[in-house]
Amino acid sequence: MTPDRDPVAQRKEEQEKPRTEVEIDPRILDNYLGYYQLKQNVIFTVTRQGDQLFTQLTGQRPVQVYPESAQKFFAKVVHAQISFVTDPQGRATELILHQAGREQSAKRIDKTEAQNLEDQLAKRVKDGTPLPGSEEALRRTIASLVLGQPNYDSMGEELALATRQQFPALQRSFAKLGPLQSISFRGVGSQGWDVYEAKYENGISIWRIMLAPDGKIEGLLTQDGP
Repeated sequence: MTPDRDPVAQRKEEQEKPRTEVEIDPRILDNYLGYYQLKQNVIFTVTRQGDQLFTQLTGQRPVQVYPESAQKFFAKVVHAQISFVTDPQGRATELILHQAGREQSAKRIDKTEAQNLEDQLAKRVKDGTPLPGSEEALRRTIASLVLGQPNYDSMGEELALATRQQFPALQRSFAKLGPLQSISFRGVGSQGWDVYEAKYENGISIWRIMLAPDGKIEGLLTQDGP
């Protein structure tokens, strides 16, 4: 019996297949324009220029997307697609981002709410204010990884899955770095990730952490320090 394939790997394979652009009625594009909240501080802005549709994530440049159906569009500069969930009148209520084997939902929000979220993020970036609880969450996560007992309950579903897959590599990395000595806050990234520097006996790593509104760790990235 062959073991089941990793669903994330299957989705990633499908998302990286060549896409074919089709013709659609450009009038439907107006149903998709607006703002969609992907994460606590990350907004998808959907605009049009003539018959062309563009998406822009907080802190990034606009990206043109091309229709592969009336409700699904793909980017050419990266392996990513977006699809729209619509109401009976055809107006989008939600956007789904298909990328890197993940399918992330972004609910439509109004312009005022989107502007408030962007203002809050801009202030947090300017002031260098970490999300409440992010340092404590990072310390707990590093401690659990060092012990070989990751606390998957403290993570969002997709992060927990990714951590399970990467855990052997993380263990090898921590074995080389040695005991943790200190953690210091470095600032807030353009998309709202809190950035920390962790010093160990044998090296440094840089961590980026994002918390969901419920306090769970929604995103976690690490790389070797300078």
